[in-house]
Amino acid sequence: MGPAREFEAAEIARPSHILLQFLAWVAARPRTYADAMDAWRTSCPRLAVWEDATGGGLVRLAASPGARRGDAAVLLTPRGAAVLAAAQPGAGAAASPADRFAAAAQ
Repeated sequence: MGPAREFEAAEIARPSHILLQFLAWVAARPRTYADAMDAWRTSCPRLAVWEDATGGGLVRLAASPGARRGDAAVLLTPRGAAVLAAAQPGAGAAASPADRFAAAAQ
């Protein structure tokens, strides 16, 4: 495994709180690319949650042919769902990842 892959694996193994918040936000209800950019885009390089989530393979865009990019759905990938679920050890299996994250935050 090269240095870049080791770094990526380590970052996903210890996701930041803001990244977990973003994944829970995506999982909570249908979101579009425009929604995500409006709510999560930032000019601060320390809060590049969109880039971290897409670069880490945690979310993906799904669009109909010919649709505008802003209308594309933002979806958790299986890897993103697993990262979110793993952040909630001991949570009930019946609860969704977003529900487990919300419950832990209370």
